[in-house]
Amino acid sequence: MATGILSKEAAIYAVPLVTLLIGLLVGYLGQRSGFCSIGAFRDYFLFRHTRLLSGYVALIVASFAGYLFFWFLTPEAMEHFFWALTSNPLTPVPGAPAGLVPAAYLIFAAIPGFLVGFICVLLGGCPFRQAVMASEGSYRGAFFVIGMCVGSILFGAFVSGWIVVLMRAFGFGA
Repeated sequence: MATGILSKEAAIYAVPLVTLLIGLLVGYLGQRSGFCSIGAFRDYFLFRHTRLLSGYVALIVASFAGYLFFWFLTPEAMEHFFWALTSNPLTPVPGAPAGLVPAAYLIFAAIPGFLVGFICVLLGGCPFRQAVMASEGSYRGAFFVIGMCVGSILFGAFVSGWIVVLMRAFGFGA
């Protein structure tokens, strides 16, 4: 196993501070630019404007570069980062709590993702934009953020367990 610049224990202490600093930076940039992922696709498909879409692509590239950077610092903390490139995709995902195969996690992510996308189109903005609007004093944005938190708690507490049982019943488990 490769050793990185930071130990796993040091990374555990550094993660909250680094996350807070990066979150403040991304929030500031999102507020200043009016970033919205739903708006980026809307503007591109309706008007062929790419300003917000280029920000969305930049966010994805920066996220992957940041993940690679932190993997370089502490490879022990992210030992399964390149798992999909080095193993059989029909085997369970290492370290995943439910022990399901990757196809189950894709289904597990796609259905709620479509629901969130649909709700965001109805609201006129992505969750990130709603959070920025809430921090600017928008009641609609604040209610969205509160609803998102309550919904994720309910989903994690009740629905996700049922879905894991259902996925295993259909043969997606280990």
